[in-house]
Amino acid sequence: MRSTDSIIRRAEKHCESRGTRLTKKRKYVLTGLIESDKALSAYELIDVCKEKYHEDIPAMSVYRILEFLESEHLVHKLSTASKYASCANIVDDKDRCYSQFLICRSCSKVKEIGLKPSMMAELQATVQAASFKLVNPQLEMNCLCKDCV
Repeated sequence: MRSTDSIIRRAEKHCESRGTRLTKKRKYVLTGLIESDKALSAYELIDVCKEKYHEDIPAMSVYRILEFLESEHLVHKLSTASKYASCANIVDDKDRCYSQFLICRSCSKVKEIGLKPSMMAELQATVQAASFKLVNPQLEMNCLCKDCV
């Protein structure tokens, strides 16, 4: 497993290659998500920044930072929980087209896994056969982690 510092360096390089910057406050928020095994809300991230970095970041700023990180594909917004999780692709060299999130319904631990393109194609076909259009291929599944089973 890579260290948080190496993941942040990789995220910085990613941003540089896209002509953007990972500012100090953006790093704080991203680090908070990387170091958490749970998805976090903007307000939980405000608390992390206060406790760990002694930095008061207003809620509006945290939401803008999260928008930026999401647009850079460094974090994912989990719709079912209205929380955010760091992207596994920051540390994973292979490209994943589709993310599936396993969310423990007991302790809220989150794990991102890749969904095979063939599985997504089958799901897409099923959705179309039902006369619907898939708008967001991100899947979120309620589970129990090994610690809560």
